[in-house]
Amino acid sequence: MKIVQITTEIKYIALKTPFITALRRVEHIEFVRVKIECDNGFVSFGEAPATKAITGEGIEDILESIATIKEKLYKQELAIALVIIDDSLIGSSAKASLDMAIVSLFAQDSKMPLYEYFGAFEPLPLYTDVTISLNKKEKMLKDALYACKNGMDILKVKLGSNIDDSIVVIQSIATEIPKAKLIIDANQAWSVEDSFKFIQAMKNIKLELIEQPVIANDLDGLKLITQNSHIPILADESVFTLEDAKKVIQTKSADMINIKLMKCGGITKAIEILNYAREKNIKCMLGSMLEGPYSINIALHLAIAYSDVISFIDLDSPLLYKEPSQELAFRFIGSEIVYTPN
Repeated sequence: MKIVQITTEIKYIALKTPFITALRRVEHIEFVRVKIECDNGFVSFGEAPATKAITGEGIEDILESIATIKEKLYKQELAIALVIIDDSLIGSSAKASLDMAIVSLFAQDSKMPLYEYFGAFEPLPLYTDVTISLNKKEKMLKDALYACKNGMDILKVKLGSNIDDSIVVIQSIATEIPKAKLIIDANQAWSVEDSFKFIQAMKNIKLELIEQPVIANDLDGLKLITQNSHIPILADESVFTLEDAKKVIQTKSADMINIKLMKCGGITKAIEILNYAREKNIKCMLGSMLEGPYSINIALHLAIAYSDVISFIDLDSPLLYKEPSQELAFRFIGSEIVYTPN
């Protein structure tokens, strides 16, 4: 099976409400959809969202990356194409879009659903968090109450650089919604001192974890927080590649790591990191940017196959879409995700 055509298009999905973190504000999801066609008639898709603040790639960067490499992939067997993509210098999101499309072609050729191709025997129910965007306390509490009322009781709360406000927000949500599972995401906005102040203030509040409290390259600070926190610490922006994951795990700079296809360059690389985490008995979050339905689909299949490693799933983009997508292979029922193949 050889690649004969690669095409791209820009897609948009409106959000119910703006998505706000310490790093960015987004009104709608904007992503590149890549289509790969093979000489046997097989067709597959991959996607890469614009995440300039995280991967350094906007839409034009992704389009340019794919344009620079696609001619090299024509008439190539799929395995060779993956090597070419891996060896290229294009951005990680562009790599991810091509990689997931090629992996999907392998699964098609094997006549298996993706979860089975990844090694699972049957689809399992999954549970994702839902993001509560950074905002004023009253708005965040209102959003959290609305989410829980609609069956979304795993809340990933985005917090900013004002640590006192952050403490008040979480105390308020925890008091009003005691049954909610709370994941805290600072998106690199805190100092080590801020982190300790927040952790101390949470001594009587149950939190699932704190994600990336300090700037990505401050592994010493991250390690210091991890060593002195009763709340598990998760590394996100500090971990893009397998080498990053090894460094964080070997130095014990965090308790867990967040794997995202757009950071690591696709399914192939994500599996390498997951296998390493499995070997080292480290639990992971499988996360995402604001992504389209095809990339969410493939990530969810991966979550099924690595349910022993993945303790937290942050694949809530479809819950944030203004209108339901007909391209999803999964149904979102509150926080629960059920495989519903067409």
